[in-house]
Amino acid sequence: MRIDLHCHSTASDGTDTPAELVRNAAAAGLDVVALTDHDTTRGHAEAVAALPAGLTLVTGAELSCRFDGISMHMLAYLFDPEEPALLAERELVRDDRVPRAQAMIVKLNELGVPVTWEQVARIAGDGSVGRPHIASALVELGVVPTVSDAFTSEWLADRGRAFVEKHETDPFEAIRLVKGAGGVTVFAHPAAAKRGRTVPESAIAEMAAAGLDAIEVDHMDHDADTRARLRGLAADLGLLVTGSSDYHGSRKTVALGEYTTDPEVYGEITRRATGAFPVPGAGGA
Repeated sequence: MRIDLHCHSTASDGTDTPAELVRNAAAAGLDVVALTDHDTTRGHAEAVAALPAGLTLVTGAELSCRFDGISMHMLAYLFDPEEPALLAERELVRDDRVPRAQAMIVKLNELGVPVTWEQVARIAGDGSVGRPHIASALVELGVVPTVSDAFTSEWLADRGRAFVEKHETDPFEAIRLVKGAGGVTVFAHPAAAKRGRTVPESAIAEMAAAGLDAIEVDHMDHDADTRARLRGLAADLGLLVTGSSDYHGSRKTVALGEYTTDPEVYGEITRRATGAFPVPGAGGA
């Protein structure tokens, strides 16, 4: 089995629609794909409706969190999307995205970059607006050559010149909320140092004690030495280990299925979840 548990669609900051994502996942030879858009489940229904035969969909979301001033992401799988407490927190995070993006545009204008809200809104479309959409605008304007080049201290990285904070969930609260909604939690790309400061391993140990299920180890932002270190940490803490592409369509160079999760780990994730269940494809439109 080939299992990719971290993918984005146009419901947040990917470039594939949810329907295109599942069709492309099947074409890439995946058996299981997770749709984990930022702080939203809005793309799930479209993905389910288009799900090809032979492909299983894991519903999820990537939650925006902050620990001790450090931004981090928590993948949540197979939770009840209508559970009130988790739904309210996701909406609080999502609703803060527009004023935050507008404030970043003001900072960029002050730095001499002629980006506009209309441009960013066009790029975001129906998705939850975020930094990748602003980064795409900077690419369009020729300010940076790629989206990744916008995530530096020069521009949009944490504490960068145009960075603006948004509401982000405490990770311990995120774990509690996801568990309360019957879901499973995975700390996404925990050692992606090129994105900015990373959470110390002591804090990951605290999260494990609070109920964290796994850490995402095999990821494009982790080199071989980092993966080995994280595997050792996971073993010490009794955490599962996942691997995922973090696919964003054409917004990133990584391909669907470039990094995958072991089938036994996937089986354990599905066994732990009680809020929702993987959806087998029956041949979508």
